[in-house]
Amino acid sequence: MDETYQNILVALDGSRLAEKAFTEAVRIASANNGRLTLISIINDAELATSAFAFSKLFAQEKERAETELLKRIHDASQKGVMDVIPFVEVGNPKQVIIKYAADNASDLIVIGATGKGAITQSLVGSTTAYVVNHAPCNVLVVR
Repeated sequence: MDETYQNILVALDGSRLAEKAFTEAVRIASANNGRLTLISIINDAELATSAFAFSKLFAQEKERAETELLKRIHDASQKGVMDVIPFVEVGNPKQVIIKYAADNASDLIVIGATGKGAITQSLVGSTTAYVVNHAPCNVLVVR
């Protein structure tokens, strides 16, 4: 890679490949002394189909995501990445990733080849494929 990435966005959903994407994003941010943004999106489509009360389920998911991002901030700092921004949002993961990258001048998005949402993926298409096709910057897909 000849590029020097300074503003790296990594999408986290708790999947095995998201973990690998995080590891790679930390490596790139550390090597380039760059900023790392950890983005976790609570899929509103999955919340809307739940039998639980929306607000209760949302609060649980938001707390889980924030706790996970705090662990990731610690992990990144242990690898020398000091500029880490956590971002938790509710919405359509495909659209939120693209909008965040565009609004915050990300120069690299790191994302796993597949995520947790196998059922949603079969219904509406791969988040990764959407990100690759619509990103305002380079995308690194991790397997």
